[in-house]
Amino acid sequence: MAAALSKNSCLGYYFLLLCLIGFISHPAKAAVKKYLFDIQVKNVSRLCHAKPIVTVNGRFPGPTVYVREGDRVQVNVTNHAKYNMSIHWHGLKQFRNGWADGPAYITQCPIKTGHSYTYDFNVTGQRGTLWWHAHIFWLRATVYGAIVIMPKPGTPFPFPQPHREETIILGEWWNSDVEEIEKQGSKLGLPPNASDAHTINGKPGPLFPCSEKHTFAMEVEQGKTYLLRIINAALNDELFFAIAGHNMTVVEVDAVYTKHFTTQAVLIAPGQTTNVLVQATQSPNRYFMAARPFMDAPLTVDNKTATAILQYKGITNTVIPILPKLPAPNDTAFALSYNAKLRSLNSPQFPANVPLKVDRHLFYTIGLGINPCPSCLNGTRLTASLNNITFVMPQIGLLQAHYFNTKGVFRLDFPDNPPSPFNYTGVPLTANLGTTLGTRLSKIVYNSTVQLVLQDTNLLTVESHPFHLHGYNFFVVGTGIGNFDPKKDPAKFNLVDPPERNTVGVPTGGWTAIRFKADNPGVWFMHCHLELHTSWGLKTAFVVENGVGPDQSILPPPKDLPPC
Repeated sequence: MAAALSKNSCLGYYFLLLCLIGFISHPAKAAVKKYLFDIQVKNVSRLCHAKPIVTVNGRFPGPTVYVREGDRVQVNVTNHAKYNMSIHWHGLKQFRNGWADGPAYITQCPIKTGHSYTYDFNVTGQRGTLWWHAHIFWLRATVYGAIVIMPKPGTPFPFPQPHREETIILGEWWNSDVEEIEKQGSKLGLPPNASDAHTINGKPGPLFPCSEKHTFAMEVEQGKTYLLRIINAALNDELFFAIAGHNMTVVEVDAVYTKHFTTQAVLIAPGQTTNVLVQATQSPNRYFMAARPFMDAPLTVDNKTATAILQYKGITNTVIPILPKLPAPNDTAFALSYNAKLRSLNSPQFPANVPLKVDRHLFYTIGLGINPCPSCLNGTRLTASLNNITFVMPQIGLLQAHYFNTKGVFRLDFPDNPPSPFNYTGVPLTANLGTTLGTRLSKIVYNSTVQLVLQDTNLLTVESHPFHLHGYNFFVVGTGIGNFDPKKDPAKFNLVDPPERNTVGVPTGGWTAIRFKADNPGVWFMHCHLELHTSWGLKTAFVVENGVGPDQSILPPPKDLPPC
C-alpha cells in the first residue's frame, strides 16, 4: 500500500513561502502571469485499464494556475486533440470580458484542432480557490485543474497562517472513452453508464484494483496546521470528503471567506470549492482521506469510495491507514445541517453586500422530462428543463450574436415563472412530461438586483441539482424542503451574512433562493453542474444589458477569438 508523496507538496510549500514574503514586502504593481496550455492526448492507466485521455500539457489533473489578486492572466491554449476545445475559468467574474469565460457556443466558438486562442483576463476583487475545466462535451472528465489566487501583498488570510497547503481535486474515472459513453447514452435516449471510480488528484486509491501506486499521499508534521484547497471536479456526483481521526475547519467556499466552523466531513457539489484547515495533532500514523457520493434520491450512482493518504512524518509506508467514517450516502440531515452552517465572513474588510431591494423576481422550476425520439431505444429521450424549456445550443456563440446584433440565433422571451403552477414536490408526476425546445434567454437591466428561486420538482423524480452562474457570485439567502412559499419563506431569508457562492446545490425536493446585482454586462450561462443534466438541456443564459458609457459596456472581442 505504498504511495509516493506528492511532488506538488514542495511546490505548494515554496509558493506559500513566497506569499509570506509578499505579506511583508511593499505593494507591487499587478503582474502579468502567462501560461501555455497544450491540449494533447496521453495514454493513462487506472484500474488495470489503459486508455488515451485528453489532457493539458500531458498532465492529469492539469497544471495549477497560480496568480495573485489584481494580476492579469494570459493563457494560450493550443488544441492538438481531435475534439474541439474550450476552457472555462470557473468562478472568475470576467468583468465586461465574457470573451474569456470559455463555455463553447455561449461566449465563444470552440478552438478547433490545430488552432490556438489566448484567454486574457484580470483577477479583480477575488482571492482563494477556484478551478478551470473544459466546457464542451464531457471533456472536463480529464481536462481540469486548480486556480489558486493569493491575496494582495500585505493582506494576510483571515484565519491562522497554515504551515503548508495542498490542493485536493475530486474527480471521476471511466475505464472506457467518456465521449463514446456519452454518445451511446444520447443515441439510446438514456443516461450513460456511471463512472467506474472516483479519484483524488486523479488517483482512485488502494481500495481499487491495480491502484496501489495510483494513490495520492501528503506528509504532515505533528502539531502543524495545513490548508486543504478542495475542489469537486466530478461530472455528476456530489461528494462527502473526510479525513480519518481529524476534524476540518471550513474557512472559505467558492473563493469567498466564511465564518469558521468545524466539521467531521465536508459536502461539496460539482463545481464547488472548499478551503479547510486541518491540524496534525493526532497520534502519528497513516490516515485515509476519503470521498464518496451523496445521493438522497432513488437514483443509481457510482457509490465507490476514493481514498488518499495523510501520513505523519516518520511513519513508514507499510502501516495500513485508518479509514474515516463518512456520512451515509443518503444522509439528508447531515447535508442540510452542513449547508446551514455556511455563512459569509461579513467583516469590515470582507463585507457581504447583500441586495436588500429586489428589482426583478424570477422563479425557475427544475424538471426532468421525456420527449419523442423515433431513433432512440424506447422511442423517447430523457431530457431536462427550466420552466419546462429544454435549452437548445446554438451554432455560434451567443455573446457574439448579442454583441454584433445577429438575428435569429436566440430569443429573449425566457419566462420569469413556469407556464403553469402545480404541486412541484408532491407525488411523482409521470404523465405529460414533454418539454418545449428553444434557445431562449432572459434579458436583465444593467445594475438591477435579481432574486432567483430555483425550485426542484417531482417530474419523474426529485433530485439535488448544483447550479452554477457564470460571470457572477450570488448570495444564497434562503433554502428549504418542499414548495417555496412566496408569502412566508422570504421572512426567513438571511440578509445579513448568507454564503456567497458561484455554485449552489438545490436540495432534493426543495428550493434555493439567490440574489445578485447585475453589474457585469454580457451573456452569462447558468446551468446545472451535473454534466448529464446540462447535456439534457438543464441550462439557460442571462443577457445583461450594457450600462452607461464604455466602463459599463462589454469589451470589444479579441482579434484571435475562434471563428465559428
